[in-house]
Amino acid sequence: MIGAGLPVRLSTILFAWALFIALPSFAAEVEGVRLWRAPDHTRLVFDLDGPAEHKLFTLQNPDRVVIDVSGATLGASMDDLPLAETPISGVRYATKDKRDLRVVLDLKQPVNPRSFALRRHESLPDRLVIDLHDRDKVEEKTIEQVTDERKILIAIDAGHGGEDPGALGPGGVREKDVVLAISRELHRVIGREPGFTAKLVRTGDYYIPLRDRVKKGRQLKADLFVSIHADAFTRKEARGAGVYVVSSRGATSETARFLAQRENESDLIGGAGSLSLSDKDDTLAGVLLDLAMTATMNSSLDIGSSVLSSIGSFTHLHKKKVEQANFSVLRNPDVPSILVETGFITNPDEARRLRDPSFQKRMAEKLGEGIVAHFRSRPPAGSWLASNGSRTDRKHTIARGDTLSGIAARYNISVGDLKKANGMETSMIRVGQTLTIPSG
Repeated sequence: MIGAGLPVRLSTILFAWALFIALPSFAAEVEGVRLWRAPDHTRLVFDLDGPAEHKLFTLQNPDRVVIDVSGATLGASMDDLPLAETPISGVRYATKDKRDLRVVLDLKQPVNPRSFALRRHESLPDRLVIDLHDRDKVEEKTIEQVTDERKILIAIDAGHGGEDPGALGPGGVREKDVVLAISRELHRVIGREPGFTAKLVRTGDYYIPLRDRVKKGRQLKADLFVSIHADAFTRKEARGAGVYVVSSRGATSETARFLAQRENESDLIGGAGSLSLSDKDDTLAGVLLDLAMTATMNSSLDIGSSVLSSIGSFTHLHKKKVEQANFSVLRNPDVPSILVETGFITNPDEARRLRDPSFQKRMAEKLGEGIVAHFRSRPPAGSWLASNGSRTDRKHTIARGDTLSGIAARYNISVGDLKKANGMETSMIRVGQTLTIPSG
């Protein structure tokens, strides 16, 4: 008997404590509900004001997914979720056993569901994530399957997306929106070049784990993987575009280290594990990565230099050399990969430029010029460009900061040949002028 042989006050305290530990845990409230559609799955996210246990199961005839959230209450509306392009036909909810929140997803067709909880991270709340993976996955054909010509394929990765907005700038501008717009423009720019084709890794507002982005580049057998970003820094004065490649030995600057750490945290926000060599000691991890990636890193540095030179002709550069850091999304042993920071979204002046469609288009044009210039000077063996590039004249539109000698060096031709191809008697050029670049 509780309290036997004990003072009355102490037994009362013990009884109250027993009642306290028997009470249910903190009842979380669902403060927001969001829905995204990706090419192969649908993501439903519940924003919670605290952690909560949950259980998920499926029912058939008709097909349903049921989510029970322990002790939770619904403080947000689910009436206006964009269900049209998803396998969900309707959403119902009720209180189960007078304490749990039950959400029922009525389905148009069966799915493979997966659920997991994400703890609070920086400004993001606790979240419950429900992924509904399509069962009938349409396999995307690679470029080798749809054409006999070996075009140079550029995989364009718009950073962040969906659950992960990326960096936030003044006025509510979001990194995920800016980089998707630039990526779409770059896709258009690359696609119009003879001998080139491009694929968007992310085509809409949804999240892709970092390892899946890397995997996509390898599946496409891309000649280049370019990840587009517009990041933040601790000082709002930080400004300028930059180009980064992976490093197996650490970062080349504090900014590079900071940006790599921030980008690698993307999977904490989006809900997936990042690539890691954590099961190896430091020495072995470095040796393995060096052996696998030396040639690829050298190619990445060469391409990065061409891209940096091109974008530097029209916008301020944070550093006038390609930097290196351990970005997870660039850890690809057989596909040259670069990460482009198009500017610092935390800088008010650059945030205004980054959200400007004309700047986004110009940035894409210069990115494309840098990429194309590299591959035209060093076409991969067996590519259409290697066989036909010598018969194809190129065009270059003069941007602020361009010089005739700089353009000639970029395309690996002489100034004399460049002037002759354009009927020029002097080296005077003007912004907006289009030059014909003769075959080298």
